[in-house]
This record gives sequence, C-alpha cells and structure tokens, in this order.
Amino acid sequence: MLRIIELTNKNTIATKASGKLRKEDIEKIHPLIHAILDKGMKVRWYFEMDNFTGWDLPGLWEDLKMDTAHAKDYEKIAMVGDKKWQEWIAQFMKPFTNADIRYFDLKDKETAKQWIKN
Repeated sequence: MLRIIELTNKNTIATKASGKLRKEDIEKIHPLIHAILDKGMKVRWYFEMDNFTGWDLPGLWEDLKMDTAHAKDYEKIAMVGDKKWQEWIAQFMKPFTNADIRYFDLKDKETAKQWIKN
C-alpha cells in the first residue's frame, strides 16, 4: 500500500509504503508528478518504507514505466527505511534518473524531511 503523506513544499511528493506495492499504488503518483511539472519545477520525492515488502509484478512494471518516463524530472529522492532495500533500490533507480538520491534509516526520517525540503 502507498499512502500520500503531507509535506509542505510545492514540488515535493511524500509517500509512505507498507506491505507490497501494486499498480494502483504507483498510479496515484502520476497526477502528482504532472502537477509539479506543469508548474515548471522538478520533482522531489520523499519515499518512506515501513514494513515494506516490495512490489507485485504489475506494480513493479508500472513503477519501471513511470521511472523511465520521468527520468529527467526528478531533482531529489529521499529513501527512508530499512537498509535491506537501499542497495536494491539504488541499483533499480540509478539507470533511470540523475536525481540526488539519499538513504536514511527510519529513525532519521526528520533529517530526511529537512533534506528533501532544502
């Protein structure tokens, strides 16, 4: 499940992932990305993982399509959660974006929120 959470910054998308992400979860992000791009801004994404177990196959495919379509549209991505996902996600995302991607432990989520805003 992917839940949109509040971060007060006009070009930031903030989400909290738990369990397994599905295609419908990833589709929630598209309108948010386009709303930021329509303002002529680059996207910053705060992605918090709490009891995150990955993607189902359609969800992974949808995420891959979205990352490919918006490869140059991301400015910063804060990945917050278990270290076990950091290496895997780094390998997954690096080919699709030149964004500044940083990883934070869940205990450091306030630091991550400040980093993504500044």
